[in-house]
Amino acid sequence: MTAEHADTSSAHGPAAAVTTLLAWLSPAFPVGGYAYSHGLEQAVEDGDVTDPASLEAWLGDALALGFGRNDAILLQAAHRAAEAEDAAGLIAINELALAFAATKELHLETSQQGRSFLDVVCASWPNPWLAASAEALDGPVAYPVAVGLAAACHGVPARDAAAAFLLAVAQALVSAGVRLAPIGQTAGAMIVARLAPLARDLAAETAGLGADDLASATFRLDLSSARHETQYTRLFRS
Repeated sequence: MTAEHADTSSAHGPAAAVTTLLAWLSPAFPVGGYAYSHGLEQAVEDGDVTDPASLEAWLGDALALGFGRNDAILLQAAHRAAEAEDAAGLIAINELALAFAATKELHLETSQQGRSFLDVVCASWPNPWLAASAEALDGPVAYPVAVGLAAACHGVPARDAAAAFLLAVAQALVSAGVRLAPIGQTAGAMIVARLAPLARDLAAETAGLGADDLASATFRLDLSSARHETQYTRLFRS
């Protein structure tokens, strides 16, 4: 990334990168993440998730075998495209990320959060290349692509951004699980703590991977998401 496009305010070393990620991936950041459960609400309804152990197993598989691994690949691919100022490559990665959303609700989840994230970061952490890229991505934007783009434009390392992103998503889904199932807040926090190493490992394992490495084997999650569209009573949008 050229000096003209590099950020001049938010990332000047590891501490700055950490504080930037803490701000962007906080539950208070206005992306509407609290409204989505990524199919978990239907899984609770079906009896697949009933206690802390089953929630941890569900989320661990979702990260390692499904959207978590894919999102880490897509985020870091978007980061590389942004660093290279490759607008066409970034658009292609975003289109692929949106296509990998297995259901209508999962597409809504990633695209709504991605666009909201990008709009807020552009307004609050302005950067010339980020603004130009956001304009080029003039339609739906996948959430991991938006985070990877912003991280590159503000000097946040791709692997750190991917690990933090995966843990933040896991934490949001644990929060959803606490609201849906008989799982206490302390048990939820313990699940997050045990998932943190997995988030870091996935970020490291996917650092050099690209589109050809995308894959998913979480069929039950995808089916739960599809069935959630007609679930009789719902707290969440996915």
